[in-house]
Amino acid sequence: MGEGRKVAQEGDVRMYVGARMYVGAHVYLRRQRVSKTVQELQKVIYRLTTDVSNQDVRFQAVPYSLAYDGNLKVLAPSQFLVTVPVRGLGGYREPREHRWRYYTLQGTRLPCPLRDPEGLQQWLAVRQFMKSLWQWHEADVNIEGDIVPAKVLQVFRKLVENAIETCHLSGKVSVLTNSTAVRVAVETSEGQVELELAPAVEIPNAWSKRARWPRCLTRWPSPERVECIKSFGFALLARSNYHWQLSFLQAEQVLLEQLDEDGGCRRKCFQAMRQMKEDVWCPGKRPVISSHHLQMVLFWTCEKYPHSKDWQVFSKGFLRLVRKLHKCASQRFLKHFFVPKSNLLQCASSGELDALAQKLACFLKDPQIGLP
Repeated sequence: MGEGRKVAQEGDVRMYVGARMYVGAHVYLRRQRVSKTVQELQKVIYRLTTDVSNQDVRFQAVPYSLAYDGNLKVLAPSQFLVTVPVRGLGGYREPREHRWRYYTLQGTRLPCPLRDPEGLQQWLAVRQFMKSLWQWHEADVNIEGDIVPAKVLQVFRKLVENAIETCHLSGKVSVLTNSTAVRVAVETSEGQVELELAPAVEIPNAWSKRARWPRCLTRWPSPERVECIKSFGFALLARSNYHWQLSFLQAEQVLLEQLDEDGGCRRKCFQAMRQMKEDVWCPGKRPVISSHHLQMVLFWTCEKYPHSKDWQVFSKGFLRLVRKLHKCASQRFLKHFFVPKSNLLQCASSGELDALAQKLACFLKDPQIGLP
């Protein structure tokens, strides 16, 4: 055995042992901390959305549950996304027209877009539903038959502000005003965290035509698993002015939960990457890369390496994920797993992505760097 190869193998062993110890020591603590925060947040979310629903029938309350909450997504330990289902829109049909319409919030149609839409965006018209409450035809959310996200968010933001007062949560919850999306800061026992409350049109038992998945000749996941995942459908989220955002959060969660049925180490590799990202590579309350981005990195890597034998050695699997993340940060490009025409880093800070790429490059040169 050559000396260089021997040194490399010894380095792999040190990285393997160090990373596994890192995962064992830190992931459990992270899980406990996040779980405690989520329990506190669920109570706040239930109170706020129940009051919002009482004010306006179009918005549903998010139920409190001790089990997994499909409406709450952990983006980072201090950053969460909450989808608030809307009521009164049923029988969704995909749009036949492919033109895009833009408006000012006063209802004036704009002659051209501020920027071109991307793969995860679409407009939404009331006529795309076989059944709709009359309130969705009202001018507070509707312009020329289209349900405009910015107007929905204006209505929803006011309802949330009223709910904070009604529920006597002013000392604990405050609305943030620096974005179109409805974001609130919540004081918890673990510190202040940020919630984004996104109205969601849920479309179960259907799959968007924009999500051309699975791709031809792919061997992960299995065809049976694909059908199960697609049965969870998708949603359209109000998070910006003009476009509704395609969302597959439930399908993604099912795919994540069933990673290692073949006995592989995909989940442990993902947990190690997530922990390193949060602690070393990209810390902070609003990191440029969230857990959702890391899930996309994981899914693409699993598709490229579909076999059980590819995920038997932790160090090899972990470094595969880190190399993929480095490539995405360097190129400032990360495709959504279900809608590859989209770039999830399109609006991310170039400077922050470059700084992340530099840290990852240093780690890949010597995997000991950054490990405690």
